[in-house]
Amino acid sequence: MTVPDKNPDFDALLRANLDRIFNERDGTKRAAAAKELFSETPTMYEPDGVVTGQAAICDVAGALLDRFGADFTFVAEGPAVGHHGLGYLPWHAGPKEGPVTVSGADVAEVKDGKIVRLWVLLNPPQS
Repeated sequence: MTVPDKNPDFDALLRANLDRIFNERDGTKRAAAAKELFSETPTMYEPDGVVTGQAAICDVAGALLDRFGADFTFVAEGPAVGHHGLGYLPWHAGPKEGPVTVSGADVAEVKDGKIVRLWVLLNPPQS
């Protein structure tokens, strides 16, 4: 039986992804964070598509922030959890002073302390 390497700090890694990639409005800072947080060629799966590469993920994050405005922010809901290379962090997003526009979770496959694959799961809209 193979014993896996010590689990990474899923909470720190997935919160950093939320804060330093998806909440970062400065493209240069976002790109620098991507080099730290993601493998060389990560893949991100969203409901509307799949993108590969650090730059493509940064572009998606920047486009979201541009689309929803300067007051839009992603907020973690509790700590991320994970084991055996798979981490999960629930979040919600919207204007800083409410209401929640969208909620969901990030699920990440992590190898050698970096995100290699990221699934963005969206909850159904609240009515």
